[in-house]
Amino acid sequence: MLQRKINVKASGVYDVLIGGGLIDSCGSYVRDVTKAAKIALISDDNVDALYGGRAADSLEKAGFSVCRYVFPHGEASKNSETLIKIWDFLCENHFTRTDCLAALGGGVTGDITGFAAASYLRGIDFVQMPTSLLAQVDSSVGGKTGIDLAGGKNLVGAFKQPKLVLADTDTLDTLTDEFFIDGMGEVVKYGMIKSAPLFEKLEGYTADKLRADKEALTDIIAECVSIKRDVVEADEHEKGERMLLNFGHTLGHSIEQYYGYTGISHGMAVAKGMEMITSIAEKRGMCAKGLSARLTECLERYRLDKDVEPLPSELGKACLNDKKRDGGNINIIICSDVGRSSAVKMTVGDFTEFLKQD
Repeated sequence: MLQRKINVKASGVYDVLIGGGLIDSCGSYVRDVTKAAKIALISDDNVDALYGGRAADSLEKAGFSVCRYVFPHGEASKNSETLIKIWDFLCENHFTRTDCLAALGGGVTGDITGFAAASYLRGIDFVQMPTSLLAQVDSSVGGKTGIDLAGGKNLVGAFKQPKLVLADTDTLDTLTDEFFIDGMGEVVKYGMIKSAPLFEKLEGYTADKLRADKEALTDIIAECVSIKRDVVEADEHEKGERMLLNFGHTLGHSIEQYYGYTGISHGMAVAKGMEMITSIAEKRGMCAKGLSARLTECLERYRLDKDVEPLPSELGKACLNDKKRDGGNINIIICSDVGRSSAVKMTVGDFTEFLKQD
């Protein structure tokens, strides 16, 4: 069976396994990384209906006592209310520091479960079982966890590395086209910031063709995870190079906030953020000529070219709560060419001017 393994050496050392059939055998893999007696299997209602029973069966066969917690799907659930309910659930089921949480689902599930694990009893183990393309290529790896506030996305959280990541590529078969395309926003990002060969490979596919080529898709997921692994190992707590992973996210998060976290997906918003920032940067001579058109053409291949209502200049105020703000400055990620990126520090005033259209 096609499988890739990538080892991450951060504050915690763990493997990322990528391949088919991992949910049905998750119990044996999880048993190898924890001595917990109990596992809280946390998922949203969509994913639980598809995979919750299968994951629980495998965990129980491996000797775990499994408690399942299910919350409503969607970014709107990634908030303090859901987090408190998870804490209460753990307390009611008498979870201890030697027990473990398992995040079964997409980025929302992984982020909030990881934050619950980082904060409950001041920290207990957790594992990631990402079921969306976006979570498999990006959010399940690297230890960023958190929730959203009314003032912005991911403003409260913690760095908490998982004990294991099981990316079962068979789960991608049940994704709607919308959710597959959503994940491709982050895939394109990795090519733009770090890998011209990856970007060129993406230019040779469309969303439908890549989805049908399971081996190529598995390789691309592994490439993205390997890039993120290298960045995280060099800068786990986002003091320097890890900022590059936020290409498109400053404006993307503001777009998501504009739509109330319900009108546009994360990957689609990030794609639009990448497109906006690159177009402006090219007009100002900060990147290679033709880069904006090349990026837009690639995004169109994956149906990531959705129009949004707000102009970049209208998103500037929301960006002031961005995590990459440093006092009176803000770090903006700009790609000078495909595979080449850097953080450009601007004052808030300069950034406001930068976003204005000519």
